[in-house]
Amino acid sequence: MIKGSMVALITPFHEDGSVNYDKLDELIRWHIEEETDGIVILGTTAETPALTVTERDKIVEVSIAAANKRIPIIVGSGSNNTLVAKEQSMKYESMGADGLLVITPYYNKTNKAGMIHHFTEIADAVSIPIILYNVPGRTGCSLSCEAVKELSKHQNIVGIKEASGDISFVSKISRLASDNFAIYSGNDDMIIPLMSLGGLGVISVAANIIPREMHRMTMAYLNGDVGQARDMQLKYLDFINALFIETNPIPIKEAMNIANMNVGKYRLPLYEMENHTREQLLKTMKEIM
Repeated sequence: MIKGSMVALITPFHEDGSVNYDKLDELIRWHIEEETDGIVILGTTAETPALTVTERDKIVEVSIAAANKRIPIIVGSGSNNTLVAKEQSMKYESMGADGLLVITPYYNKTNKAGMIHHFTEIADAVSIPIILYNVPGRTGCSLSCEAVKELSKHQNIVGIKEASGDISFVSKISRLASDNFAIYSGNDDMIIPLMSLGGLGVISVAANIIPREMHRMTMAYLNGDVGQARDMQLKYLDFINALFIETNPIPIKEAMNIANMNVGKYRLPLYEMENHTREQLLKTMKEIM
């Protein structure tokens, strides 16, 4: 049950478009120094659909080695093919992952019973913790409250990354889920509102560039300093919004490169920011950094 701020880590590239594993190692070590509470690799922000199987495996290997058990490594292992998701989950467990992030099955969208069976088969196949990932804006489907309630009873399903942006849905699953089930914000603009309903923290895009601030914001709330947590949420709100002015992870990688973090560009179909949106991003960066 990780508490605080987990970073949804980007995938760094060389200028030729290949994965920059040395930079990945550097980022993992930097996040440990910056008080990040957990690292999520191979998620949405990592451009995972554009990575080969070989690259994904190498990213997992490098990340686990760099972390060296000093920080939890959560690996995105989901798929819209239950058998593939199960195989990937078992593989990443055998490689040493501390937990798994499993997205709802996209494209071939299923019903409530199908959702339950999909996640249950994956959870039955491994012995490490699983965090469900609900992001209907990406997948075109959403977990139902009833499905979350049922899945929260599984001993290996320990939480959910909730990225629907629907605070009413958060309220309902907070009320229905089991006591040992963690809710993490998947939206950086509503971390504190979600935590006020029982959430334990965030899986954050902004933490790629302001990890210490995301950690301190969540810890302030967990330690009872609601005022400080609220003030920090509001302070970074414009910057957070700018990080989603174009498709994630385009703005966050642009921001990191502006900050001389040298993480490289993107893989098609993702492409460079338009000039006017880059200007808006730069303006919000100057206000907080």
